[in-house]
Amino acid sequence: MQNRLLVGLSTIVVGILLALGPQLLFKICDQEHHVGHSACYWTGQATIAIGIVLVLLGTVYLLFNNAGIRAGLSIGITSALVLTLLVVNVLIGVDPDPMMPCHTTTLPALNVISILSLALAVANTGYLLRLVRVHQAQTDQALAYHAAEQKAIAKG
Repeated sequence: MQNRLLVGLSTIVVGILLALGPQLLFKICDQEHHVGHSACYWTGQATIAIGIVLVLLGTVYLLFNNAGIRAGLSIGITSALVLTLLVVNVLIGVDPDPMMPCHTTTLPALNVISILSLALAVANTGYLLRLVRVHQAQTDQALAYHAAEQKAIAKG
């Protein structure tokens, strides 16, 4: 229960930070000095989409008790956070000018949020996959015991 609440709520908070952060908290550049839209504008738009996906994954995570389902959702959360790092640093990026606000505040903020969240998501995925493996081993052991018991009864 605690894992489900902690991971689900923290994922929702991270999703909200990624969706609203570049627009309100650690703002991207004003688009007035650009002809057309700049890289930081598109990075901001992409992080809105990724943030919404994380909010949805966190909400669904809260609804399920099954460790296998939560492990799958945790893999999805991990993937979304990796995508955030790729969008911000490789795929789209920010303005090349190191003095621009997107370079001095938005980029570091998104990187810190994504890297810390990614570390927690990877740890949570490992924890849940281990739980699933242990549960499966216990189930297999119980089934083997039951089958041996049925065989002994049949021999009579």
